[in-house]
Amino acid sequence: MIPMVQIVCPNCAAANRVPEAKDPAQARCGRCGEKLFQGAPVEVDAGRFQVHRRSNQGLPVLVDVWAPWCGPCRAMAPQFAAAAQRMEPKVRFLKLNADEAPEASAALGVSSIPALILLQDGREVARKAGAMSADQIAAWVNQALMQGA
Repeated sequence: MIPMVQIVCPNCAAANRVPEAKDPAQARCGRCGEKLFQGAPVEVDAGRFQVHRRSNQGLPVLVDVWAPWCGPCRAMAPQFAAAAQRMEPKVRFLKLNADEAPEASAALGVSSIPALILLQDGREVARKAGAMSADQIAAWVNQALMQGA
C-alpha cells in the first residue's frame, strides 16, 4: 500500500489523499482543481477549522487565533504569512478570528491572543501566546515537531 497524507483544500475544504512520495506543493484538489498549498495562511471560520483539524492527517496544522482589534495580532500577521510562505507544504497555516468564532477559540482554551496552537492529526502538540517574528515561528514549530517525532 502506498503511504498517503490527507490534505484539506484551502478553497473548497475537500479532503485529498496525496501520496507521500508526491511533492505536495504541486498537488491539486480532486474536487475543485485548486492547488492544495498557496504559500499563505488560510482564513477559516469555526466549521472550516474543524474540517482542517479533523481531516488533515499526516500534516501538522498551525492555527493563529487572533482578533482584528488586537495590536500584537495585527503586527504578527505579516510575520505569520512570511512563515507560511517559508514552511508550506510542511505545515498548514490557519488563521481563526476569535471574535467571529468564540466557541472554537473557547474550546481550544485560548485565554490570550495572539495564540499559536500546533496540531498533529487533530490533537494539540504545542501552544504559544504572544507575537513572534517569522523566524521565531519557524524555529518554534520545527522544535515542537522534532520533540513530538
